[in-house]
Parts: sequence; C-alpha cells; structure tokens
Amino acid sequence: MTHDTIKIFVGCDPNNCDLEQMMVLDYSIRKNTQHPVEITWMQLSHDQNSPWYSDQIKHTGWCTEKWATPFSGFRWAIPELCNFQGRAIYMDADVIVLTDIAELWNTAFDQNTMVIAKGGKSTARLCTCIWNCAVAENYLPKLQQLKQDPNAHKKLMKLIKEQSNLVQNYTDNYNCIDGEELPINEIKILHYSDMGTQFSHKYSIPRLKLDGQKHWFDGEIMLHPRPDLTALFDQYYQEAIAAGYKLKDYKISAYGDFLKATQINYHGNKITRPDSQDNWFNRTIGKIKSKIKGNKFSLDD
Repeated sequence: MTHDTIKIFVGCDPNNCDLEQMMVLDYSIRKNTQHPVEITWMQLSHDQNSPWYSDQIKHTGWCTEKWATPFSGFRWAIPELCNFQGRAIYMDADVIVLTDIAELWNTAFDQNTMVIAKGGKSTARLCTCIWNCAVAENYLPKLQQLKQDPNAHKKLMKLIKEQSNLVQNYTDNYNCIDGEELPINEIKILHYSDMGTQFSHKYSIPRLKLDGQKHWFDGEIMLHPRPDLTALFDQYYQEAIAAGYKLKDYKISAYGDFLKATQINYHGNKITRPDSQDNWFNRTIGKIKSKIKGNKFSLDD
C-alpha cells in the first residue's frame, strides 16, 4: 500500500485567502515523505464541469449557506470522487504535517469502518480523516443530493454520531488541535483549528488588504497562545519559500461572493481560549456587569 499514490483532498477558500496555509501544508507533506502524493484542492468553482461547482444566484451546485467554512460539506463527496474505491485522506487547509503521511495512509481499517478519525465513535472529528471509500458508498448520499441539500453536512455528522460503528479512532496526535499541551516532538499532524488565532493571518490579511480583499473569517482575530507553534509555522513558511514554493502557484481566479454562516460570535476552543468557554449565563452576566461599570466590552469577550 505504501507504493500507492497517497490521495489527499484539502478543503480551502476559493478567493485566495488560504494561500499561505496551502503552501505550508503542501510543503510539510512532501518534506516528510518519500511516497508519491496527489493533492486535490477543494475550492468552490464557477466551472460546471468541476465537482466543486456552485452558482449561488441560480441555486445550482453546492449550497453553502449553512457551512462554517467555504468547504465544510466537501469532505462527504470524496468517496464518490474516488469511484468508491480504495482510500483517501481528507484535511482542512489549516494543518502542518510533521510526520510521514504514509503512517496515516497505511492505518488498517477495521471491518465495516467507513472513516478513521480523531476521537472516533460519537465524538469523531473529520478535519483530518481517512475514508474507506467502498464502505462509504453504503451510507453516503450521491454527490448530486449532497450538493442540493444545505443541511447535508449536519445530517451526516449526526449519522456518524448515531452509527458509531462506522467510525474508527486513531491516535490523537494525528489531528492535534492547537497543540493540546503536547510538545512539538510528540505532534504528528498539527491542526491550528481556532479560526481566530491561525498563524497564517499575519501573512494573509495584509496581503489581501493590498488587493482590496477581506478574509472569509469574519470573527475576532487574536494571537495564538503557543509561541512555539507560531514559530513552527513561520519556520515551515520560510523553508517552503527557500525550497522554491511560491504563493502564486496556489492562486486561482477568485470565486467571488458566496454564502456562509458568520463567525462574528465565534469563541474558538477550550485549548486556545479556556476562559471563553464558560456557559452562556456566566458570559452574559459578565457583560452586564462590565456595562454597569461603564467598561468597554465586545460581543466576542
């Protein structure tokens, strides 16, 4: 199996907001493996022949209005795009691979497992996962149905929660969410998941501003709490450039406006923002107290 081409599908933005993430991910994969790799960038497209086609005016192709990201629902299309044969890896773009990707690729499937993911069972996170494409054919809707149903992503996440036998767990550090208090040498795949603290923002936002563009993430942007992980991204970014990788190689004709759920009230995760994970009541009371005292506060506090 290690001699097979490793198929990797990556969800990313269609308006060139994620170029830095794409370059670093691509470089990190190839830096750490000698195996042939084929990366498919999954981005909304106006091309009717593309599997990622969406006409947001005519309401044809993918319906994205309930997605948290520009690519949330794409992962479910992967098994059919592989003709329901073999296996395929899915990743979000905000990932750095720190091990040989063949280790993940060669993970053995249990009988009747549809997908291998972090957590497994009812807590599965599919932001880095391995599809058993043949088994998936028995459970996933056809591509055309996926495209037309804006609730398909939510329904399928419910499916794997209810049918936990379809999900097989792998080692947590293959999808290490924002470090999880692990030292770098124990992380195999780093997912800098908190959309507000992503390392790439310091590069992408100024670049986009020069072109009169805004980033697709509309929530509050702040520093990541792990300086060592920030430095790791910077290291891989500079190494990629020194190795001949260029942002322009990942650039496409921008898709333009598309519908997506807002992250204005996004609160990240317990790893990057433990103090923001209080329940709704405590957050609300705190805001009221701040207002009474005449202090400034934000809806994202």
